[in-house]
Amino acid sequence: MQTRFEHEGITWIDMESPTRDEVVRVAAEFDIEPHIAEELLLPASKPRAEFRRNYVYAVLHFPALRHSHKTREQEVDFIVGQNFIITTRYDTVDPLHKFSKVFEVNAVLDKSTIGEHAGYLFLYMLKKLYRAVEHELEYVRHDLKLVEDHVFSGDEVHMVAAISRTSRDLLNLRQTIEPHREVLRDLEEGGVVFWGEGFRPFLRTLSNEYYRVHNHIMRSTEFLHELRETNNSLLTTKQNETMRMLTIMALFTFPLALLVAILGVAARDNPIIGTPHDFWIIVGAVMSVGIAMFVFFKHKKWL
Repeated sequence: MQTRFEHEGITWIDMESPTRDEVVRVAAEFDIEPHIAEELLLPASKPRAEFRRNYVYAVLHFPALRHSHKTREQEVDFIVGQNFIITTRYDTVDPLHKFSKVFEVNAVLDKSTIGEHAGYLFLYMLKKLYRAVEHELEYVRHDLKLVEDHVFSGDEVHMVAAISRTSRDLLNLRQTIEPHREVLRDLEEGGVVFWGEGFRPFLRTLSNEYYRVHNHIMRSTEFLHELRETNNSLLTTKQNETMRMLTIMALFTFPLALLVAILGVAARDNPIIGTPHDFWIIVGAVMSVGIAMFVFFKHKKWL
């Protein structure tokens, strides 16, 4: 599927899972090298940025934990020239879809001012995509808040799985955007040559946007690690308390059971069996020993 937008002399071609015929037509119109056009047909495994004579080719992956229609990672390929930009994706990327609606309305009403070249449109798109990553992070933060509430509500056991799921989401966010650092560095260095020195501050702003999102992810990761340590400590304490109570019960029951067994032996020389009130004598002896043990444990502060 291909959509075409035009505004202020800049053309934007947006393609979702393009066919070979669509890619061939676009490549011929904008003088795209064949091997670059071939790469638009299938997802790439590694983000990168390449500078050609009349355009910049960039591949970036973005996490999509909640908004993806197919996978947890979405790829967007950008081909950016002086007066055109081509975006290729293999899934419905919500930030680009929303951006296209706004762009289309502004183009019809002639409200927006894009800039001198298509690099500005590329900049706006990436900012929208990084804002979408922040929205994904907000979902993770919400999960962290729920985990925190349950951890301190005595639900430590069930939180082990919840913390692991949240850790997986944060790891996915981090692994997906980590390679952006090198791509943005290449864009900042080569973009000045391609678009001019006046575009350097805008490229630096884009890098700052990335680092801001990355720092938010790292802070959430640190909070998750602290939360995991707290949950493990509470869980260990609860398990130790359970083991302590079971040990005390064993200390109570074993001597008393042994005493009952000894006093209840049906031996000829047993001084209790056969005497009047022998049952109550045994019960009294067991209770006396039990009370003595309880007082001793209290004195030792084991209870």
